[in-house]
Amino acid sequence: MEREKRHHRLSEAFQAVRDRDPALAPGFWGTLEILLCYPGFQAISAHRLVHFLHSRLRVPVLPRFLAQLVRWWTGIEIHPGATIGRGVFIDHGMGVVIGETAVVGDNVTLYQGVTLGGTGKEKGKRHPTIEEGALIGGGAKVLGNITVGRDARIGAGSVVVRDVPAGATVVGVPGVVVRRRRDDGISPSRSLAHGSLPDPLRQRLQRLEEEIHVLHARIAALEAEKKKEMSPIA
Repeated sequence: MEREKRHHRLSEAFQAVRDRDPALAPGFWGTLEILLCYPGFQAISAHRLVHFLHSRLRVPVLPRFLAQLVRWWTGIEIHPGATIGRGVFIDHGMGVVIGETAVVGDNVTLYQGVTLGGTGKEKGKRHPTIEEGALIGGGAKVLGNITVGRDARIGAGSVVVRDVPAGATVVGVPGVVVRRRRDDGISPSRSLAHGSLPDPLRQRLQRLEEEIHVLHARIAALEAEKKKEMSPIA
């Protein structure tokens, strides 16, 4: 039963790459490419064994050592204690770090440089929980015992230290919610449209510019009216 379960999860990891990477070649060559050239798939597949040794068999030291070997090979560091769901896709993956008590839900997408880390030396659950279907852009840092809700999106380079509601979009340092819920009903890990995230700073600057233009127009109108009142009567 355990062997069948691991095989099923392996096939789901395979399918996640096929579904979410447009660069993958079709057919046999694509399958071979996943096996040989996709560090995210390799790291997640190895983690299944490492996690089993660490969490089920309670083997000391060896799981951490194996995780280090996987890190050297793939550039992805997943602590043996981390919980990784089904259909998780790590794209490219270099520099990804997933902490000991992190929980990554089904069908989550992570890009290179993502950190699911802690904020100090607290004990117990100290790493984030990423719920099903969430997408975390390149270089984003999600820190502490927080929850990123189902189908949420974290923009590239963001630093998130507070809970993110389901379906919300977060960008910035520190991360702020710029959109509460997606309107198209499509999981961000499926759409991959993370390049179209709004820029709250730019939007705020645009609003300030519009207000300045309105104020300039009002001042000009007041000055013109004042000159008209001060002009001598013919």
